[in-house]
Parts: sequence; structure tokens; C-alpha cells
Amino acid sequence: MSKRAYIFPGQGSQSVGMGADLYESVPAARAVMDRANEVLGFSLTDIMFGSGTAETAAENAAQDADVLKQTQNTQPALFVHSMAVFEALKASFGAPDMVAGHSLGEYSALCAAGAISFEDALRTVRLRGELMARAGQVRPGSMAAILGMEDADVEALCAEVSGASGATSDGGVSGGGLGVVQAANYNSPGQIVISGDVAAVARAIELAPGKGARRALLLPVSGAFHSPLMAYATEGLGKALAALTINTPSCPVFLNVTAAASTDPEAIRARLVEQLTAPVRWAQSMVAMDAAGATHFVEIGAGKVLSGLVKRTVGREAVTSAFGTAEDLGAI
Repeated sequence: MSKRAYIFPGQGSQSVGMGADLYESVPAARAVMDRANEVLGFSLTDIMFGSGTAETAAENAAQDADVLKQTQNTQPALFVHSMAVFEALKASFGAPDMVAGHSLGEYSALCAAGAISFEDALRTVRLRGELMARAGQVRPGSMAAILGMEDADVEALCAEVSGASGATSDGGVSGGGLGVVQAANYNSPGQIVISGDVAAVARAIELAPGKGARRALLLPVSGAFHSPLMAYATEGLGKALAALTINTPSCPVFLNVTAAASTDPEAIRARLVEQLTAPVRWAQSMVAMDAAGATHFVEIGAGKVLSGLVKRTVGREAVTSAFGTAEDLGAI
């Protein structure tokens, strides 16, 4: 029996112009985006589509990209884009048998499974982005991609840097050390993102080649996501989630923090708070979905990054599809 796993992207998949083709040619997607503008009280679609005319687009490109990549804008933009595609797609593909989302994408997954309403999820991801942006200002950090190392070796590298730097158990720094760094995203075998204090991440990048890394490169992000440096955001998000109605999802949701399936609203609520400072166990989630019988991984939203991660994790034979544009939907 075939089982479809719907997967939803997170930050890093955005691009200026995202969703504009859907808005122009897919009525179901346009309705989702118009509703998002109403809920937020400002034009999110202007941020998504970019400013100016075709003639002025080039000169505005850098400014538009800067606005979109601000975390408080990126998160709702990606969420709305995914839900617009999902709304247009579900008439043809039907309901998912299981879902998962990468970081921010977990909210898209929960919305697609009926656990959180569109309006509630949108307000929450906007707040989440604002809180994470502030956390990055309160305690600046950075992230880096480490390629070609085993999970355990990356974890050992992070522990070595954090221990040598005088990091405390609560993510603070003692004795004037470099700070803390930890694995933040287990994207696929041999592709792990680390996150933490600027000096600690820099030191890990410096040491990584000697530990077996093929490459270690700094990422252009505004904060140390999925690390203790996001602790500032947990109280505010926790209060918002405590007041949020979370229903039993229509299918299992494979959660970032545990890489395990859940349909328990209270477990989901707790993991969404923990997700701010805990690693995203994406590769482990894909393995678990495969073991649960997923026969077709359907990526819904901007880009096609997750489809590649599935194949690198589960195997080249894994069946994947990616839907993010009007052209993709027209090919069904």
C-alpha cells in the first residue's frame, strides 16, 4: 500500500518573487495569500514578491532580498507559500499519510495535518520569527555547515570547542571563553549544520578539516538557531503556544526534536518550544518515515532542498516530488 509523506521546507529556501506565479494563476493559492495579508494586517505578499516593476527589479533586488531574509518576514513568508501550494495541491493529491517539516516547516506540517488552524499558525510563526530575531540581537551567534563528517565526530568537535571555551551548562560562558556550539541541523549523512556563539563556531570551522571535514563554511544567517542562544525566545513562544488550540492531527507528525511520530497535542506543544534550542533531527526523521512505510515523499513549498536530502538519506531510489510553483502544479 502506498503512503505519501508530505514534507515542508524551512528557512534558507526563500527567494524574492516566491509565490508570485501562484498568486497570478492559481485561485486557491491566491485566496491563501490574501487571507494571510488580512490576518497579519500588512502585505506579506509585497515582501514575498519584491518591489517595483520589471524595469526596476534589478536595482531593488538586494534591498528586497534583505527585507525577505529578516527572520520575522522569512518565517511567515515560507509558511504562507507552503500552505498556498498545499491548498492547490490537495485536490489532486489528497490528504497525507504522514507529515514533517524542517524547523519552521514543522508549523506548515501541523497545519496541513489539521493540528493548528491556518490563522493561528500564521500568527505564531510571525511571533516566532520576531522572538528569534530579538534573541539574535540579545546574544549574537552564527551557524556553519560541516560537510563530510560523521554525526558523532561533529558532536565531539562541538563538545571539544564548548568545553575548552569555558561554556556553562545553561549555554552561558565562563572565564572569558569562546562560548558554546552544538549540532543544530542533522540534514543528511555527512551534512550537519552547527550553531552557537560567533567565536565558538569560528573555532569549530578552523578545527573541522583536521577532524575529517571535507568543507566547513559559515552560513549567512542572523542568529544561532537551534542552539542555547535562542533561549531568550522560549518564554514568549511558550506563552503563545500554551494559549494555542492544538488538535489531534489527522496523521502522524514526525517531530524535529525526537524524529519520532506523534499525534498527541500536548507532546506537540512541548516539542515546539524545545525546538527553538534543540537540534533538528531531519535525517533521522526521514529514516523513521521510510521505516513507517513512506513510499512517496512530496515536498511542498519553496525550493527543492528537502527532496535532495531525502535521496541522500533514504537512498537514491526514494520516490520524491517537489511542488512550489504554478508550473509544478500544472504538471500534475
